[in-house]
Amino acid sequence: MSRHKGERKTTWGWHPETLVCSRRGHVTPAADVEHLRPEDAELGVELADGRRLARCTRCDVWIEHEDPPDPKEETLPPLAELSVPRRGRSLRDAIILRIIAIDRAVHSILFGLLAALLILVDLNLGDLRHQISVIINDVTNQTGQGASQGWVVRNLHKVLNLHKGTLVVLIVTALAYFVVEGVEAVGLWKEKRWAEYLTAVATTGFIPFEVDALIHRVTVFRVSALIVNVAIVVWLVWRKRLFGVRGGPRAEEKPDPAVLFGPRQPAVPTP
Repeated sequence: MSRHKGERKTTWGWHPETLVCSRRGHVTPAADVEHLRPEDAELGVELADGRRLARCTRCDVWIEHEDPPDPKEETLPPLAELSVPRRGRSLRDAIILRIIAIDRAVHSILFGLLAALLILVDLNLGDLRHQISVIINDVTNQTGQGASQGWVVRNLHKVLNLHKGTLVVLIVTALAYFVVEGVEAVGLWKEKRWAEYLTAVATTGFIPFEVDALIHRVTVFRVSALIVNVAIVVWLVWRKRLFGVRGGPRAEEKPDPAVLFGPRQPAVPTP
């Protein structure tokens, strides 16, 4: 089927409506009614050869259908009464929220693994110190004093000098981030308003630590993490109108279905 001339593209040339329809399927209310009337031409038409074309109310594609054997209704209700799926900016925002939710979920898993590793280290700290001491002595005896300045040996000394109190603080911190990031992921996936605030506040609180880490050592990973987190905070605050920015959520007008689906000529199927 040919695509409608009015299809929308984002700045980057991708169609969120087409993406969602490819995953969830098309929404074609005109395919489930017994009869199509002339006034239903915006959403469905009956062709002279007996075929029916129904328009997807999400991505505007016209799909060929057969007459439904068990129609849900006799005719289409008014457009204002139809349950129109999200499209346009609202749909793009939902997709971006899902991407942020996945990012938070990955962070939660990593913090959970880190917490588990730290707990194992804490439970076996005595044996671990003994093993590290043996390794350091073996390396130093075999290669001389210069080897003690190596990267591996320096980090082994850091583990060797770990204190119980430090481990407890690290474990509690990792567990706290594991819980917070997990809650953010679930809340953002369900598009909860409180999750947007939580993510904005928690991410903002983490940015100073990332800046401090960059001051000590600049790496591609640290720079990338800082850019991503700043972008997330800016997008959430600006686009989702958090903390009263841009008038808050009440200032955002919801589009009228009649505006989204103005008078249009149906697409003609390709031979």
